[in-house]
Parts: sequence; structure tokens; C-alpha cells
Amino acid sequence: MKASDYIVSFLSERGVNVVFGYIGGMITHLVDSLANSKDVQYIQTYHEQTAAIAAEGYALESGKLGVAICTSGPGATNMMTGIADAYFGSIPVLYISGQVNTHEYKYNKPIRQQGFQETDIVSIVKPITKYAVMIDDAYNLRYELEKAVHIATTGRKGPVVIDLPMDISRAEIDPFKLKSYVPEVEKFDSYNLSDVVSLINSASRPMLLAGGGCQSEKSKELLTAFIKQTQIPVVTSLMGKGAVDETYINHMGMIGSYGNRCANMAIAESDLLLAFGTRLDTRQTGAMVEEFLPKAKIIHVDIDKNELEHHRLSNRIKVNLPVEEFLQQLMQYSVSPKENADWIQRIRQLKSKYNQYNEVERFVENKAPYRFIQALNNVTQEDDIITVDIGQNQMWAAQMVQLKKGQKFITSGGLAPMGFSLPVAIGMAFASPDKTIYAITGDGGLHISIQSLLLISQYNLNIKIIVLNNNALGMITQFQSLYFDGRMKGTTSHSGYLNPDYKGIAKAYGLNYIARNEESLSTIKEDLAIHNIFYEYQIDDLTTVSPKLEYNRPINQPSPQINENE
Repeated sequence: MKASDYIVSFLSERGVNVVFGYIGGMITHLVDSLANSKDVQYIQTYHEQTAAIAAEGYALESGKLGVAICTSGPGATNMMTGIADAYFGSIPVLYISGQVNTHEYKYNKPIRQQGFQETDIVSIVKPITKYAVMIDDAYNLRYELEKAVHIATTGRKGPVVIDLPMDISRAEIDPFKLKSYVPEVEKFDSYNLSDVVSLINSASRPMLLAGGGCQSEKSKELLTAFIKQTQIPVVTSLMGKGAVDETYINHMGMIGSYGNRCANMAIAESDLLLAFGTRLDTRQTGAMVEEFLPKAKIIHVDIDKNELEHHRLSNRIKVNLPVEEFLQQLMQYSVSPKENADWIQRIRQLKSKYNQYNEVERFVENKAPYRFIQALNNVTQEDDIITVDIGQNQMWAAQMVQLKKGQKFITSGGLAPMGFSLPVAIGMAFASPDKTIYAITGDGGLHISIQSLLLISQYNLNIKIIVLNNNALGMITQFQSLYFDGRMKGTTSHSGYLNPDYKGIAKAYGLNYIARNEESLSTIKEDLAIHNIFYEYQIDDLTTVSPKLEYNRPINQPSPQINENE
């Protein structure tokens, strides 16, 4: 059996039915084997970064392993942004890079390169993968595939890279004679559950923070049951958005540097924070870590022991477990925080006065982008998917999208690469072709992912492309206004940044085009019902995200500042 055929059958046996990639000389044997497969579809993308991020989307939506492939050298280096994003986002993806023949590879020779397009991709990606290896002996093929997939899909999930020399991919093998991998059982640190239960039951002002580690279907189910049982107020991180029902009366919104004001104010007044599946990074706590709940206790639950051990917050009880396993154990006990009507009243008062709708009316001068998100909330249906890019479009959506039952909100919060929204939506569309996906991006993110557009018309994907076009790199113009006396460089049409003719772009890529602005939002439902729609929402003048935490301010005092009496 040819080795590349074996790889395809290996993937098929694990439920993978789509592989994304960009063909090149050193990966042609694997692409040919995919072409001959009845079970695994090969999607030729128009850039390796598209393939890498689409594989993330496939994994996020299907619950299976994502797979992307590329050729050696520039093919592999082009894929690195997606690899790094999967690493920081804890997404299980297998990346297979082609490599030159083993007899052409330089190994330890003190030269830069021996084979054409030879690059030591394994050494380059080791800091951004859970495991990376070059297979230079066909006998190890099964072992390394099994090991890589096990590592990618267990514990804190993440990407793995297999570098595949061309002579190995075309080698003839006997699968039954290949060495197999026997995984070790993962162990977690012990903790005292009764102490945790006592802390929760004695809390007067408890708050639950749901992070990205709460996004599995089982975690969501258990989290919903726990919230129903305890009626505890809830906030989410950016990556935790959608983990809890946003119609829950005590749901306060998102915390963090661009979090909802009411959520940031509420969490600061709690006496116990249940931090589930979140690393409590400085985008959540603010740079003034010592000011984050200094008088409160934090029960910090995380699957990654290193995140627990190497954190600057000291007032934490550390629980090294997956969220769903912790909740299963916790709910075997009688968990009931103290009844505190004043706390619930205070929570609802903050939500009533400082919710995002009031924030926009009070503090935002150019309301056009927020008006769009409000209108979009009236269009989306249960089980729809919303993907967002990086920049102001991301935060407008995160602050104001009201998720309905079964909806998913997908973004990148670790690496946060511009150009994320379209390729991740493409991967999700191949995983769930019947779902409607709203892919929101800014004009800046579209520049970086524009090659992804053709896949949407080519495969007739059910993706609504939404470009929030303010003709600027808005997040940076907001920085420039705050910290550089309004000096704009490289961010506006007057300082070196331009946009193309989007109508012409849409036509070139076989998409239906509509341009709208704030005055024509009344037709949004009909507009977005059009298949293969490229919807450009035109925004005049500079834009801002509000609230925004400025450097060296505590999390509950974002800008614009409110007066001390409030």
C-alpha cells in the first residue's frame, strides 16, 4: 500500500471527511491519494493561510480533527499563522507539510539548504505546536500519526505538525507491520472539593466567569444546569461568549479590555469568582493585575496546569481539571450560595443602567457600526453561526451581538490574526453545510483574506459576507487618537491606507453585491437573504469602540470615565 493512501485511510477512519490545502511539488502524492478517495474531500484553497484557518473552523464546528496540508518551504511558512492560531486557541488540527526527499535533506550539515524549497519547519513550529515531527522512516508512519492525533485531541487540545518527505509519502508499506502508539493516561492534580463547595456556599456576592474552556457541548450542558441550580450571576470572556444562554436574566455580558461596562463593574464587586476554563489573561483582568478582585477569592478551574501555576494572581484556589469533569464532580454536592437579594438587585441595577445599548447612546459619537449589529440581531435565527474578524468589527459584535439558542460566536482571541473570519467560516460551512453563517469582517481583515472569497461562490457555501467598511484600520486609529495626539499613519485614506472597489471585487469572485449604510438598514433582512451575498456596510468618519480600558486603569474603570458618584 502506498504511504499517502494509508494516511488518507487513517484520516477517514477517524471521521475526517474534508482536508484543506494548497498543492505543491512535495505534497502531490498525498493530494493524489485524496483525489482517489471516496470518503475524504480535498479542498484546494487559494492560500495556505486559508487552508490552515479553514481547518480550525472545521474542527470547531464538527468536533472532529481538522486537517490542512501544504508543500515544503513557503507552503509551510505560509501556514504558520493558522498553526499559531490553533495553538493559542486550543483547536485540534493536524497540519501535514510536504518535505524534500530524505536523501536531499541537509539534516546536521552546516549549510542553509540542500534541497529546493527545503525548510526545517519542525524546528520553526515547535513553540506553536503540541507536537511536531519529521517522519523520515516509513516504518514509523502509523506510530507518528497515532501519536500526533492523540496529542492534538486530548488534554488541552491544539495543533500538531507532521513533516512528510516526498520519498516517504510515495513509499510502499505494509500497514499491518507498522509500529503503533500506546498513549499514556493523562493525570490531573488532586484538590479538595469540599473546600470549594464551602467557599461557594459561604459567598455573598458570587460571580461565574465562563471562558473558552466552557465551549464543548457537554460543558455548556453542565454549565446551564449549574447556573439553573444556583442562580449565580454570569459573565464571559471573549472566547467564552456563547457558552451560556445570553437571555439568562443574571447574564451581565463580556468582561475585559473591551468588555461591557456593566460586566466589568459587577465582577469588581464580587467576593467570589468562579473562573471556569479561562486563563485570566490581562485582556480580562487589565494590566493592573493587583487591582483585580484584591479582596475576593477566585476558584480557578483550568485543564492546563501550567496556566494555573504560572499566573500572577495569588488569591486563587487552583483546580487542574477539564471544566466538564469539574462540574460533574461539583454537582454531586449540595451547592447553594447564600441568598442575597441585595446582590441580585445590585447586579440587575448595573445591567439596567450600564448595558451596551445605554453605553452606545451615552458615549459613542459615530453609532453607525453599533446600529448595524443591533439590526443584525433581528435577522439571525437559532443555530446560526457568527464569525468575526479582528479589530473594531470584532469588538462591536462581541459587545452587542445577542446570541440566540444554539448560535455560535467564533473569533480568535489569542493570536488574533486579521483575515480570520472568512476562512474559519469556510471550514465551518464544510462541516455543517445546512447552517447559515454570517462572516463579519472589517475592510482591513478582508484585504488579508480576500483570496478566500472564491471558495464561497465556487462551492456555493451558505456564508453571508459582511464587510463593515470604515475605510480605516479603526482599532489602530483609536490608539493613535488616544496615545499619539491623533497622528494617523498607515490607517486612513489620508495616511497611506486605501480600499479597492468592492463591487468590482465581488463581481470578480462571482458574488452578489449590495452596498448599504445606516440610513438603509431597513432592508437588511431582505439583503442578507440573498445567496452568496457580499454585503458592504459603509461607515463614514472615524469610529470607536466603547467602553475601552486604557493602560494602567483597573478593570471597572474603562473609558470614557463616569463620575465618582456613579
